[in-house]
Amino acid sequence: MRLVKYLAHGGVASRRAAERIIAASRVSVDGEVVRDPARDVTEANDVRVDGARIAQEPAEVWMVNKPTGVVSTAREPGSRQAVVELVDSDARLYPVGRLDADSTGLLLLTNDGELANRLTHPRFEVGKTYVATLKRPPSARDMERLARGVRLDDGPTAPATVKRRSERELEIRIHEGRNRQVRRMAEAVGNEVTSLTRVGLGSLSLGDLPVGQSRRLGEAEVASLWEDARRAGPH
Repeated sequence: MRLVKYLAHGGVASRRAAERIIAASRVSVDGEVVRDPARDVTEANDVRVDGARIAQEPAEVWMVNKPTGVVSTAREPGSRQAVVELVDSDARLYPVGRLDADSTGLLLLTNDGELANRLTHPRFEVGKTYVATLKRPPSARDMERLARGVRLDDGPTAPATVKRRSERELEIRIHEGRNRQVRRMAEAVGNEVTSLTRVGLGSLSLGDLPVGQSRRLGEAEVASLWEDARRAGPH
């Protein structure tokens, strides 16, 4: 197994983050610092990150209904709570993507780096569904613009699915993962998001999971997420 995949499967970080850890000379194999993410390793090798030995552990995937003020990190050096603190597991979990501290809703945590990569990499285009409450009721033209795509400072957005739930509340499904994208889309049509909740990722729905609570996904749910990535990804 390649070193970067070994670290991801060992719950250290996603593959992209693991590549940065390797490049920073923080990884050793059998006592030798290694900077090649493609280096082949097995369980027989002594693989360490910052001196701590890394062993493979059973894959876990958890869903959290993230409250406001909680940050989407594995560790939080400041005063705010990290999302991993909401999960009762001894596994080395880390968030799959992120939600802004002032946004709520569905966030996955896992120690399966390959699944995390599939669900967050732009080329797999796994859909994310949000419920956004806007400051002002959007017009029919605003709805059309959001669905067709709007221009942001980092380029135009891809088409989205937009449905009106109430006068000021929209359901928006996007297939991109830009920073604060839904909030910026609203600003592009002269509006403002006052609250934002992620309610779906691929085929997975937040359901009635209470705010601040978590639950471990079952095998069928994890299999569905893999299928989502295969169905949405390149062929």
